[in-house]
Amino acid sequence: MNVSGKTVFITGSTDGVGRYVALQLASQGANLSIHGRDAERGSAVVDEIKRSGRGTAKFYPADLASLADVRRLADAVIGDHDKVDIFISNAGIGSRNYGPERRVSADGHELRFAVNYLSGFLLAYRLLPIIKAAAPARIVNVSSLGQAPLDFDDVMLTRGYDGTRAYAQSKLSQIMFTVDLAEELKGTGVTVNTLHPATYMNTTMVLAGGRRRCRRWKKAAPRSRISPSATTWKGAAGCSSTACTNSAPTRRRMTPRLAGNCGR
Repeated sequence: MNVSGKTVFITGSTDGVGRYVALQLASQGANLSIHGRDAERGSAVVDEIKRSGRGTAKFYPADLASLADVRRLADAVIGDHDKVDIFISNAGIGSRNYGPERRVSADGHELRFAVNYLSGFLLAYRLLPIIKAAAPARIVNVSSLGQAPLDFDDVMLTRGYDGTRAYAQSKLSQIMFTVDLAEELKGTGVTVNTLHPATYMNTTMVLAGGRRRCRRWKKAAPRSRISPSATTWKGAAGCSSTACTNSAPTRRRMTPRLAGNCGR
């Protein structure tokens, strides 16, 4: 896929996988919208892209733990762009980040569920008009092999909280959303996929969780370049790059019920 001149928006792109993918796509001439919470790191990524002489970049600050901030982020991107060719929902909180205590978002949702799932859900729908305007276009949800079924009687995990379970259920929710959205967007020219980028990479999220460094990181990292590519994608729309998610522990549609209150 030739991304030269394409508009790409990546959340969580000031560090880790998001930063790597942003720099790779920029080196191929893509115009990047960079997102993160830290303005200094955001400026550093933008400056590195500008120094490369390929593509363009602009930084958009936002805290995805606040749905109001998510809406402001979407409005800022929409205000600057008539279309977005590729939206990569990459930002997330790991299983051990922020310690073992249960934390909530600015809106009162369990923090990992809010950042890993609700923010991407809201962004996708708010940006959908300008994504459709770019068709053929692509939405990529960066998920994980780590998944856990949801207890619909206690989605926010108010009882027996465990950070690993919170992370895993947020990632299953993201995958289920991908399946639903792919079905919803059939015939629009917008392809929706989810992927597991790699296991135990040398990212801040992984290292903060106490994992050992992966010695194969330099060899594994370039695989991330296939995420937005329609020409190299092996899975069907709505499926993961490692396994189709139609056999998830529950097929019950959960996006309208659990995320409908965040607004579109």
